[in-house]
Amino acid sequence: MPTTLSSKGQVTIPKQIREALGLATGCAVDFAVNREGDVIIKKASPNPGSIPDRFEAARGKADVKWRTDDLMTLLRGEN
Repeated sequence: MPTTLSSKGQVTIPKQIREALGLATGCAVDFAVNREGDVIIKKASPNPGSIPDRFEAARGKADVKWRTDDLMTLLRGEN
């Protein structure tokens, strides 16, 4: 499956390969080169003990549905 390298050094991973590896938008990947010079790509596994992204950890956790006007009134201290 040939692909073309962009001026920024980017390539598109073919759909068949993305599906086989279970890659989706935002997935991290690891690259390696073996002794024969072949490039190996695999889905990156999270580092055990790594610090999770604090924003990703908080995403979708809010349980209060604020209306913009009500929230701005609260934040500004208006009555």
